[in-house]
Amino acid sequence: MTPSDSSPAAADSTRARFQIFRAKDAINVDAELMPLVGMTGDDMAGIGAAIAAGYGDGATTRLLMADEATGMSLTYTRFKAGFLLLRHSHDADCAYYVISGEAHLGNAVLKAGDSFLVPKGDFYSYQAGPKGVEIIEFRTATHFHLRFGGNDPPFWSQILAATKANAAQWRDAPRTDAEARLMGERD
Repeated sequence: MTPSDSSPAAADSTRARFQIFRAKDAINVDAELMPLVGMTGDDMAGIGAAIAAGYGDGATTRLLMADEATGMSLTYTRFKAGFLLLRHSHDADCAYYVISGEAHLGNAVLKAGDSFLVPKGDFYSYQAGPKGVEIIEFRTATHFHLRFGGNDPPFWSQILAATKANAAQWRDAPRTDAEARLMGERD
């Protein structure tokens, strides 16, 4: 069932409406779309060293949809094998669904079909398993930030070590089917 253009609700531009979002229209999630806040000097040094070592080659994040009327957004993320996500929080509640691979959250190993919830303001981190992880993230906001927290020098050393150990493999890893579709490389 689709909404009727002649209904009174259709005239209300703030009301949610039926929409379709195509993979080919997904956009990269970057610092402009998800501003980085709360960075300390250690964070700036840590992220700089990690990026120089190839940290950016270990991740793909695409915004699949954002709808102002409902205040919802959906992202796809792929972290390649061994990728260690920096500790951070968001200013929105986030639900995560593992579509392939593994996400290691402390002692918990989440596999395809598993999910987890991170309330807004809670800091978290996880590491991709040996075959990486693909995740769909549902958010209760269309605009959100990434707030740094708890990334002390020893944690940045772990991120740098994981990056150096995996960077060559990350650069050479083929795209997954979902990732290739979102990058416009497949129909």
